[in-house]
Amino acid sequence: MPSISLQRPERHTVLRSFAGHLGGDPDAAFRGLVEQLGDRTPAESLLVDEAARTAIVQGEWWYRGEYTVREDDEGVLVEYEIVNVAPTLHWAGPIAGRSAIRDAPRTFQALLTAIA
Repeated sequence: MPSISLQRPERHTVLRSFAGHLGGDPDAAFRGLVEQLGDRTPAESLLVDEAARTAIVQGEWWYRGEYTVREDDEGVLVEYEIVNVAPTLHWAGPIAGRSAIRDAPRTFQALLTAIA
């Protein structure tokens, strides 16, 4: 598996974006997010930038999940984007990931509930 970078590969397509609000402290929410992702993700597939409150999960040949936690007027905003990073057969990423893409709203909501 290639190393994970904070920068998206040159060839990428954002397939879905989600955002949800939580109450509380953004640092605590980010720690909860990283804990949840760490429980679900092999260590070599997870990159965490605490200063930017960003976590990136790189998996399979096409998938990149980008999570960001920040403070906003309503409390804490958690953002998640599903990015197709397939270097070849880019068109096939959404087909290969159709079940993950279909289940993403429910999965994201469950994640927000777990870190709330």
